[in-house]
Amino acid sequence: MTLNEVAESLNLEVRSAKEQLSREVKGGYVSDLLSDVIAGTREGDLWITLQVHQNIVAVAFLNNLTGIVIVGGREPDPDTLEKAEEQEVPVLVTSLSAYEVVGGMYKMGIPRQE
Repeated sequence: MTLNEVAESLNLEVRSAKEQLSREVKGGYVSDLLSDVIAGTREGDLWITLQVHQNIVAVAFLNNLTGIVIVGGREPDPDTLEKAEEQEVPVLVTSLSAYEVVGGMYKMGIPRQE
C-alpha cells in the first residue's frame, strides 16, 4: 500500500515531500523515543509520533522510513518542515491519536515488519 493510500484512508494532511507519496508502506512503528525508533524500525516503516522537532527527520532519513505521521493535532516546527523538504521525508499530520492511526493501519492490513 502506498503512503498516499494510507493518507487518503486516514485523512492525513501532508506537510512536506508531497512528491514522495508513492512510497510503499511496508509496516508501521509507534514511539516517541528517538533511540527506540533508530533501533526498532525497519526500512519502509511509517513512523507514528507526537514529536515535532527537526530531529525526527534525521531519524526517518537515517532508517529510510516511508514517512512520519504526527498525531494529536500537533504541527511540526517550521525548521522540521524545511529539513523534511531537503531530505525528501514526507511529514503528515492528524488530529487522531496514535492509537487511532495504528488501528486504521491495522484494518488496512499493514503489518508490523518482522
